[in-house]
Amino acid sequence: MQLKDYFPMWDKLTAEQQNKLSEDADRRVFKKGQIVHNGLTDCTGLFLVKSGQLRAYIVSDEGREVTIYRLFERDICLFSASCIMRSIQFDIAIEAEKDSDAWLIPAETYKSVMEQSAPLANYTNEIMASRFSEVMWLIEQIMWKSFDRRLADFLLEEAALEETEKLKITHEAISNHLGTAREVVARMLNYFQSEGMVKLSRGRVELTDVERLKKLQ
Repeated sequence: MQLKDYFPMWDKLTAEQQNKLSEDADRRVFKKGQIVHNGLTDCTGLFLVKSGQLRAYIVSDEGREVTIYRLFERDICLFSASCIMRSIQFDIAIEAEKDSDAWLIPAETYKSVMEQSAPLANYTNEIMASRFSEVMWLIEQIMWKSFDRRLADFLLEEAALEETEKLKITHEAISNHLGTAREVVARMLNYFQSEGMVKLSRGRVELTDVERLKKLQ
């Protein structure tokens, strides 16, 4: 996969702009669990995901995490270059959920090209709008959707991503994704188990009745 594959408007950039982005792009490799971006004080640059899986999340004053979206192959990690966008005023952290490979375009490089290129600026705004839509969707889920439905959604999404119904995931990891207390997750998982929808063991959740979980959605 080449750099141009991430930008549908690549042909609308000048040769000089294309070369600037390509020459300054640097390959980065992240291990599972590694912090890729650590909030507003960290403006590393734009990450283009070649392989792997990243998680964008926010942290409350009490230290509770909630996942707002994930990034996969061919996705662009825009918030890691938040300093080039004045409208961003909230902290988003990003970690590698799996071993990941990415390109990094320095914030200064991307900003300089974006200021010269209306097509690139417009595309950046499209990405930003898409991410904010995901944030608004998450807020709606937290405010209006019962926790049993949110948990069922998460487990089914995980099973689809991992291509297995035997998930290697802890209660704490689930609570970090969903932005709730570990005890709340544990109680609901125990309820799911009592209803025959999952089977629990240390660090594992096996989906035993996918159809019933889907009916909760």
